[in-house]
Amino acid sequence: MIRMSVNRILPLLLLLVFFTSCARKYKVEGSSSVTSLDGKMLFLKTLQNGQWVAVDSAEVIHGLFSMKGPVDSVMMVTLYMDDEGIMPLVLEDGKIEVSISNTQLVAKGTLLNDRLYEFIEKRNALELQIEELDRKEARMVLDGANLEDVHKELAKEGETLVEEMNNYVKQFIIDNNENVLGPSVFMMMCSTLPYPVMTPQIEDIMRTAPLAFKQNQLIKEFLSKAKENMQLIEEHQRVR
Repeated sequence: MIRMSVNRILPLLLLLVFFTSCARKYKVEGSSSVTSLDGKMLFLKTLQNGQWVAVDSAEVIHGLFSMKGPVDSVMMVTLYMDDEGIMPLVLEDGKIEVSISNTQLVAKGTLLNDRLYEFIEKRNALELQIEELDRKEARMVLDGANLEDVHKELAKEGETLVEEMNNYVKQFIIDNNENVLGPSVFMMMCSTLPYPVMTPQIEDIMRTAPLAFKQNQLIKEFLSKAKENMQLIEEHQRVR
């Protein structure tokens, strides 16, 4: 009797394992209004041991492309055309809708992609406000305002906007330091520095970061180089 029960249950367990393993799938549905992309091959690539490795690919036909496959774990990837990176994506379970135009790049439909592109949209909006200050200064001077007064006023406004953007980026990384977005945006932020160095913003992030975040290979390499550079700067200052 026991043997018969096992024989009946085993196929059900195997079936359950099969459905569980096949349940997590990504599907990228893309549309492009950029005519030069038609007929081109697009690739999803991820960074592995310092090399960009292709995960999937698709041809753009009449402005549309599609990719799908199993996803064992959430992965940060970049959509590429040849050797040119177009946009970041989170490869995760679900349907990811990608839209490419000359003015906008958007991925939505899954939790982390929605979160990523909401972040990118807000950060871009803050950057535009900062860039607009130069044009604003020119308009105010042309309208007869004193150049020195205008410059002083807009310098304060610029400092406020930069602080707001830096705080927004820092908080986003902190809020997502236990998923792929935190380390990825952290490295994007660090790539804007002229060379690896510890800043108050980076120190704040690392102070509360979990162990998994600190053990990310790219972050470990950046922090190691940043600390070396800080020591060199301190030694140079002592010599002077």
